[in-house]
Amino acid sequence: MPPSPDDLARDLTIDFVGGVVGHRHRFGGGRGQDLPRAAGFAKGFTPTIVDATAGLGRDAFLLASLGADVTLIERSPQVHARLAAAIAAARQADPATAQAAARMTLLLGDARDLLPTLSPDVVTVDPMHPERASSALVKKDMRTLRELVGTDPDQLDLMSAALACARRRVVLKWPRKAPPMDGLPAPSHQIVGKTLRYDVFMTPRT
Repeated sequence: MPPSPDDLARDLTIDFVGGVVGHRHRFGGGRGQDLPRAAGFAKGFTPTIVDATAGLGRDAFLLASLGADVTLIERSPQVHARLAAAIAAARQADPATAQAAARMTLLLGDARDLLPTLSPDVVTVDPMHPERASSALVKKDMRTLRELVGTDPDQLDLMSAALACARRRVVLKWPRKAPPMDGLPAPSHQIVGKTLRYDVFMTPRT
């Protein structure tokens, strides 16, 4: 018998205080990192952000630690519960971590339904990426998350909702060498890292 969603969720590591996320918070590259650059952080300007695919919450916590108010949307009830517990724990941690967690608002639901009710500067989208040739290359938490939330067959609809919602830009996190998502227009620009790239779609509202 395959494990239940509740059993799978118990195997997820969501921790904003210690581990990789805590280290990144204390010693990361600040606003010079690829994601905040893609999201449009600038001197004197910090965007409001919706993370439409919250997942393990790591990107949202990074953006919140840099001063952004971040709304996280997660449609898996099990992942949502683990995120809520991690955010609550972070709010009881050291002052810097607590301040970052206080800027995170977590919603349960389908981002396609919730995005039209929101009006952020930026929407970030990190759908399930195309599977790699070797599943051994994918870390355990990501394999577990894929089992819980599926393969995101509705990712183009999600991007369309994001593009209609964001006041300034949509940021799509995608594997560096993967072809563009079918059906999307060309991005305004890209920020390319070692294994990932951020496709940036500008959506200026008049």
